[in-house]
This record gives sequence, structure tokens and C-alpha cells, in this order.
Amino acid sequence: MSPEFIDNFSRREMLKSAFFGAGAAAFAELLGVGGAAGGTGVLGSPHFAPRAKRVIYLLQTGGPSQLETFDYKPILNKRRGEPLPDSVRRGQRLTGMSGNQSLLPVVGSPYKFHQYGESRAWVSELLPRTAGVVDELCIIKTMYTEAINHDPAITFFCTGAEQAGRPSMGAWLAYGLGSANANLPAFVVLCTNKAADQPLYARLWGTGFLPSEFQGVQFLAGKDPVLYLNNPGGISRDARRRQLDALDKLQQNQFNKTGDGEILSRMAQAEMAFRMQMSVPEVTDLSAEPEEVFKLYGDDSRKPGTYAYHCLLARRLAERGVRFIQLLHPGWDHHDHLPSGIPGLCRETDQGSAALIIDLKRRGLLDDTLVVWGGEFGRTNYSQGKLTDNDFGRDHHPRCFSIWMAGGGAKRGVSHGETDEYGYNIQDIKNEGVHVHDLHATMLHLLGVDHEKLIYRYQGRDFRLTDVAGKVIKNLVA
Repeated sequence: MSPEFIDNFSRREMLKSAFFGAGAAAFAELLGVGGAAGGTGVLGSPHFAPRAKRVIYLLQTGGPSQLETFDYKPILNKRRGEPLPDSVRRGQRLTGMSGNQSLLPVVGSPYKFHQYGESRAWVSELLPRTAGVVDELCIIKTMYTEAINHDPAITFFCTGAEQAGRPSMGAWLAYGLGSANANLPAFVVLCTNKAADQPLYARLWGTGFLPSEFQGVQFLAGKDPVLYLNNPGGISRDARRRQLDALDKLQQNQFNKTGDGEILSRMAQAEMAFRMQMSVPEVTDLSAEPEEVFKLYGDDSRKPGTYAYHCLLARRLAERGVRFIQLLHPGWDHHDHLPSGIPGLCRETDQGSAALIIDLKRRGLLDDTLVVWGGEFGRTNYSQGKLTDNDFGRDHHPRCFSIWMAGGGAKRGVSHGETDEYGYNIQDIKNEGVHVHDLHATMLHLLGVDHEKLIYRYQGRDFRLTDVAGKVIKNLVA
């Protein structure tokens, strides 16, 4: 070993590259590890038999109102305009947007609710297609979080921490379990092409301190789904291959000098991009899909960048072995004008979400694909600002809100937990509450991963997606 190598390759960097890079080619054969570009990931194999092989996460950003979707509270209509009782609020904190109101007038949903399916679950008239697949859903009415504002709340759901800088869930899975398709990323991100009330930061699908090869790859609408993927004019595929081969030799030489595992991560990304030049055009070409499929997903499924299009694309990515597919659909932040705003959001998402469930099931993919739908928190049962005869808004509410799961080993046709009659608190938070860390632990459990054992050592501490908390909610598991 040369003196120059010893000078540049510290013990910390050697251990980081050797044991925690998971994609470093120099150690992959030794460890029996595959990276984001195919293989089994740093775990080698799941800790126990998985129920799910992949996840499709339908993240509705902005905070959908549970009171207009899944949590039916008729008393709010009976008590419309009355102040929120102190016995219900219990002195809990409010945001600065409604905390200074002299009155917090309760307001019920203007939309009708009905019970559907054999499960007799309550679903709003705004979601008729979702109501049609309700017996496939595990509706969680008792989600809760400490985060009361958008940025920390959505960061919490995506990364398991309210502060920026931690790896996203998809990155953890790519690192731990790898991908079943060497020609596509293990983690793909799809953002609806529309104006967003709240920004969708790339760090929501970043790797934090994990090697950069595990970050989510965003697919965009248009002729170039992945930026800078295609070769420029005059550069052939053979020429690109020779260029990468030459670059690999230079990078390997640099790695031998410095021991910086990020060098090999960047090369892994370059090699993935080369393979994606062939795989991405194929997976994003929907022309071979039969007319019946477009009818199932709705007319928007023909339009790149829409939610319905992304739901259909998510199915195509899932059947090709992509480990984690995250859809982000913004616009649910209804501080005012909720009655005129939320119906449009439901129309944009209802058919695509339900179609995805139907399509996965008939293709035999739902049993091992976990689908999750939900936002970063819920909405208050009182009106933010002035309550009028036909208008109101709802503020952020982290104390209780609704999400759903389907497939992948989640219980079918159940509604987990209950909120109080005002929809403000969880009735039995100890036994029925589902914290963000609990949701992550349960999702990992369905993927065959013990959430306490998927770890990465960074700056002298072991980190994991669920930090130092989280428990598997067995009542959500079939």
C-alpha cells in the first residue's frame, strides 16, 4: 500500500466506504451486496418473509381534510357556528393563522357521507371511485404527528425527521433492499405538473447522509422524462460507452487515492443513466396500453404530468421491479374557500387512485404492492377566519387525520381507530393512535424489514428511518 494512499485514506473513510457505501464496487463482491442499480441491497435479504415487494406512495401534499373525505362527524353540522368547546380543545396549541381568532366556530362538511362495501366504511360523496374499492382499503383514522406546519410535517413523512438532512424513505429502501431491475432506479418520483401552494423540495426524495446513488430519480412530463439523460447531437451510444469506460478508470484511480465512497456512487449513477437511455423511453411510452386501461384511469391518464397519468405510470414501474414509487400531488392546503377548492382536488385524484388499486389487483400485483394514500396532517374542525353561509376554511390539524393503505399485506376492508365526536382528538391514542414513526415501522415490517435493524452509522451514531421510536401496528397487518 503506497504512502500516498495511507495519507489520504483515513480509517473513518475506509470503514464508511467499505461497510456503509452499499454501492461501492470495490466491496460489493466481498459483501455480497447489490446497490440501487439492482441486487438485494445492504441487508442481503429481508429480515423475514415480506408481504410487500414494493411501495407506491400517493402523497397528497398540503393536508387533505379528513372531515371531507373519511371521518364522518355529523355533530359538526348540528353545532355549526358554535365555539369549539374547551373540553374538546384541551388547551392544545394552534397555528399562528387561527390562534388569535376570538372565536373558533365548528363547521361540518357540506358533503354527504355514505357507508360502502361489506366493510360499511364511511366515505364522502367527493370520492365515489375510492368508495368503490373501499373493501380493499385499510383506512387509518387515527394518524397523528407533532408537526403543525407544512415543511417539517411533510419532511417528517418523507424522511422520519422534522429537520431536513435525513435520508428519505425511498432512499432507505433502495439502500437496504436494492432493486429488482438493474436498468431502472430503485426509487422513482412523480410530481403532478401543477401550481403548488407549498414547495416540493428535491430533498424530500434525497439521500441525506446515505450514498447519493440511492436518491429518488424524478420523472418529468414531456419528451425528456429524465433531464440530461440523452446523448447530445453527434455523440453515439458506442462513444458514450467508451467515455464511461475511460472515466471509470480515472475514478477508480481517484478512489484508490482518497477512499471517498462518493466517487463510486457517482460512477454508479452514471452507469445507471447509460442503461436508463434504453429503459426510460420504454417504460414511459404508454402507446401500447389498451383503450380499456385509459378508460379505467380516465381521460387525464393520456396527459403526461397529471395525477392519473402518474398512477398508470406507477403501475408500469411497479411491474418492472421499481422498489419505491412516490407520487406527490399538491394543492390540498385549504385555509379558505374549502367548499370551492376540495371538490376539484378530489376529481383530480379519485379515479386514478381507485384505478391503480383495480389495475394492480387484476394483474396479480396488489398482493405484494403496498399502496399508501395520505397527506402530512389533517384539518381543523373549526373554520379558520370568517364562517359564512357558503364558505369557510380549515387550519392545520396534526392531532388526528386519515390516511389509507391497500395491498402488500395490509388488512383489507377495515377502518382503524376512532376520533372523538368532534373529530378533534383520537379517542384512545394509546391503543389506536398511529404516529408517523409507527406508520414507517409498519410499512417496513410489511416489506420484511425490522425497522430497528435497518441502520446506517454516521458521525458516530447509528441512524434509522424511525429514529429511536416507532412500533409495528399489528392491527393494520393482515
